[in-house]
Amino acid sequence: MGTVVGAAVAASVLSGCAGPEYTYVHDDSGGTYFKVPASWRQIDQKALDKVVFGDAESTTAQLAKQAVWAAAFDAYDEPSLVHLIQGSAGAEDRPFAFAKVQKLSEDDQNAVSLDALRMSQPIPVPVTKEQQKAIEATGFSGFELLADEMLPITDGVRGVRSVYNYRLGDGPVQTFDKTVYLSADGTTVSTLLIRCSPACYRKRAAEIDTVVKSFKVKHLINP
Repeated sequence: MGTVVGAAVAASVLSGCAGPEYTYVHDDSGGTYFKVPASWRQIDQKALDKVVFGDAESTTAQLAKQAVWAAAFDAYDEPSLVHLIQGSAGAEDRPFAFAKVQKLSEDDQNAVSLDALRMSQPIPVPVTKEQQKAIEATGFSGFELLADEMLPITDGVRGVRSVYNYRLGDGPVQTFDKTVYLSADGTTVSTLLIRCSPACYRKRAAEIDTVVKSFKVKHLINP
């Protein structure tokens, strides 16, 4: 992702000798963008693609890559994809951010709603008891919805932000902050998910909120 590195280098030059404060990230079209603290390390793209798409040589993976863009950043000194769903307990845990931009099929475009955005992957936010039971069957438990808001519609772009707790297996409770946008033309869903322990989330709330509020989707004309 040269665009990410390039933006960071440019920020460093503009700020003089000091390093950049943020890394600026955008998808291939430039329609979805956000920033993360420069200390957050980007997850190796090949490792992330393997988890998101599966075997890179398979036809299914190649088709999926045409419809999905993804990137991830970890505040740990040694970044790991494991931190997407689970870190250490307590305030010394560190945030993990995962971003995804997905082009919808025609069937998905016809079925999309704010509740569908909440239930989108990864780590769905259940809207009904039946959905919660289905998610718990995959190993998650202890769902707690801490906050949920419809975001202001801007240039036709709709979105929702949810903050919620889950426990995976016997591990510690994790707090997830998930923002999902539907593009103005209804063809694309953009997701930003940040995970941290509850104590970490409280301690680093301002930092996490800055990242979340930087997450935006443009109304592209003839993208």
